[in-house]
Amino acid sequence: MKYKLLCAIFMLLPSANSNDADYMNSIYQNLNEIYGHYHKTQSFMDPSEWKTWTKPKNIGRNQLVSSSYDFIIVGSGSAGAVIANRLTEVPNWNVLLLEAGKGENLFSQVPLAAPTMSFTPYNWDYLAEHQPNMSQGFEQHRMRWPRGKALGGTSVINFMIYTRGNRHDFDRWAAQGNPGWSYDEVLPYYMKSERSTLRNADDRYHGTDGYLGVSDVYRSPLVDSFIEGGNLLGLPYIDYNANVQSFGVSPIQATVLRGARHSVAKAFLHPIRRRRNLHMLTSAYVTKLLIDPTTREAYGVEYERFGKKYRVGATKEVILSAGSFNSPQLLMLAGIGPKEHLQELGIPVLEDLPVGQNLQDHLTFPGLSYQINRELSLSAYNLLNPINILQYLTNGTGPYTSLGGVEAIAYIKTELSDEVEDIPDIELMFMDGSLSTDYGLFNRRWMNIRDDVYNSVYAPTHNIPSWTVFPMLLHPKSVGYLKLNSRDPYDYPLFYGNYFTDHEQQDINTFVASIRFIQRLASTEPFQRYGSVLNRNPIPGCQLYDFDSDDYWRCALRSISVTLHHQIGTTKMGPPNDPTSVVNNELKVYGVKRLRVADCSVIPFALGAHTNAVSVMIGEKAADMIKKDWGKLNP
Repeated sequence: MKYKLLCAIFMLLPSANSNDADYMNSIYQNLNEIYGHYHKTQSFMDPSEWKTWTKPKNIGRNQLVSSSYDFIIVGSGSAGAVIANRLTEVPNWNVLLLEAGKGENLFSQVPLAAPTMSFTPYNWDYLAEHQPNMSQGFEQHRMRWPRGKALGGTSVINFMIYTRGNRHDFDRWAAQGNPGWSYDEVLPYYMKSERSTLRNADDRYHGTDGYLGVSDVYRSPLVDSFIEGGNLLGLPYIDYNANVQSFGVSPIQATVLRGARHSVAKAFLHPIRRRRNLHMLTSAYVTKLLIDPTTREAYGVEYERFGKKYRVGATKEVILSAGSFNSPQLLMLAGIGPKEHLQELGIPVLEDLPVGQNLQDHLTFPGLSYQINRELSLSAYNLLNPINILQYLTNGTGPYTSLGGVEAIAYIKTELSDEVEDIPDIELMFMDGSLSTDYGLFNRRWMNIRDDVYNSVYAPTHNIPSWTVFPMLLHPKSVGYLKLNSRDPYDYPLFYGNYFTDHEQQDINTFVASIRFIQRLASTEPFQRYGSVLNRNPIPGCQLYDFDSDDYWRCALRSISVTLHHQIGTTKMGPPNDPTSVVNNELKVYGVKRLRVADCSVIPFALGAHTNAVSVMIGEKAADMIKKDWGKLNP
C-alpha cells in the first residue's frame, strides 16, 4: 500500500528540469481528480475492512439505524471520537456517532502531504468574510479557514503538531469560574490519551498506554541551527509539553505513529469499530437538534444521508462535538443563541445565549523566509532520492515524515508582553523550506495568497534552499464572531475574524517584536554558517514603506497573515453569572437539559496550544463527566 501511495505522490512532483509555471498549474488543476480517484478506491486499512469501517455493522446505505440510542454524538473530530470510544466502554450503553464527512484516504497518511489536504473533500472549504485592512494579499481579500469534514475531523487535514498549552492557561481557565479545568486536573487526561514514543521527553508528563500516537518526526540539519541559535539567545532545550519551563526550544512532537498520520479516527475509532454498542454513520449531515420547548430537554437529532432524511432519539444525552463552527451553527438553528440575531432570521428563541461570540484565533505570518547557500532544506527533488524513499517504506522515517516542513518549535516572551507570570506570548514554528519550496502548488494556495503576491515575493526564489520561522500570536486581544447566514442548515455561517482590531494595536505590534527576535536568531552563528539571508522581495502594496521598517512589517502582516485554524470560544465555558458564557464547567448548555457541547468551542480564551491535543483532552474529560452523571464512572 505504501508503494501505491508514493507512486501517487510522485505524480504530483515536478520533473527534475521543470520550472514551467503552466506545468505546475496543470498539476494543481488535476489534483482534485487524482484525489477523487483515490478517495473512491483506496483506504488506509485493508480493503476487506472497508465495509465495516465506513458503514457501522448492520447499517446499509439506505437502511434506518435504530430509532433510539442512549447517546448521540454529533461530529467525529478530536473530541467526538474520544467520547464515542470511552462511552462505549460501558457495554449496556448504545452510542450513535454521526459524521458529515467520509473515511480517510491514502494521501492523508503521509505527514509531508499535510499542505495538500485542504484541497480534498475532507475540508469544509470555509472562507472568512472580508475584513477592512486585512488579508490584502489574498484572493478577494478573504482568508481560508480550513476545517475537517471527515471521520476524524480536522485531525485528518491538520499539520499534526502536538502541543498542550502552558500550565498558566489552564489555571486561569479554572480561575474564571470553571472548577475542574486547572492544569493539575487536566494533565491526567492528556496522559491518558497518549501513546508516546518520544526519545527526549520528560516521562513524568507523558503517557505510553493510550490510543493516540505521539512521536518524533524528521529533523533536517537546520533544526540543529534553530536549537543552537535559540540557546545563544537564552532559550534552553525543553520538553514543551512537560511545563517545567515556559520558554525554550525543541524539535516538534507530532501525532504520528510509525511514520504515518495518527488521526483520532485511526487512534480512537479504528480499534473499536467492531463494538456492538457503537454505530458510526459517515456522510450523515445533522440538520437539526430536537429539543422539547416545554421541558427544554434535548431528545434527538435530524440528519440527512444519501438524499434521505432521518430522525433519531437520545434517551440520555445529545453531545455536540461538531467543532467551533458547526456546534454554534446547530445551536442557533435550534433557537439557542443571541436573541436579536435569531429574530432577524425568524428562528423562535429557545434560549438567549451569546452563541457564536468570543471567537478567538491564532494568526501566523509566513513571510519571514531566509535563503541559504547549502542544499540542506526540503525540496521536491530530494524526495525522489532512493534512500529517502527506502527509509519511509521500510522504517517509516525520513523526510516523508516531516509535518509539511514544520520541524521544531520555540516559545518566547516579547518585550511588549504585559504578563507578570512566565507566560509566552509568541510561538515560533521552524519550517524547513519556504512557500516557494513546493513551487507555489499547495502552501500558498491553502493560504489563498494571490498570484501577483506570490510571483513577486516567492517565485524568484524557486530552487534556492531556504528556511522560515512562522511566529504565532498565542493570546490575541482581538475577538471575532460568527453568525448564521440563513435558516438553511446547508448554508455556511458567516465568519468574522476581526484580526488586529484591538484598540491599543498590541496584537500587531507583538508580531513586529517577534519578527525582530527572528532576525536576531537568523544572525546567530548557527544560521550564518549557512549564509542565511532574508528574502527582501517586497510584498505588493507595501513598497511605499522602507523595507524592514516597523511600518513595512505592519503592512506585510495585514497582507498575508494567515490562520492556523485554531478558532475557539464560540460556545464559551463560564459560570452562570458570566453573561458571555454558553456552557458550564460540565459542558452543559445553559437553559437546556441533556445537551452538552464538547469541543474547542467551549475553550474560554485562546490557549498557548495547537487545539488538536486540547480537544482530545476535552473529549477524555467529557466522557468521565458523562459517566459520573449516569453512575458509570469507576472509582
